[in-house]
Amino acid sequence: MASYRLNLNQQANGDYEVHKDDCDYYPSQNYDYLGLFSSCTPAVDEAKRKHPYKKINGCVHCSKPCHTT
Repeated sequence: MASYRLNLNQQANGDYEVHKDDCDYYPSQNYDYLGLFSSCTPAVDEAKRKHPYKKINGCVHCSKPCHTT
């Protein structure tokens, strides 16, 4: 299980990225803690549930299976 956070700083392409706790880009501020998950898929699902109007994406570095853009 890993801890996941949603970075609330919008990326240049409009995405808000989900990061795993061991990622170099794991946000230390301006984030929404999503919880403990076994993979990025349920973490991204939780972020989309909590933030339905944001364009959610997995981080290309730590959540590559969930990175779509």
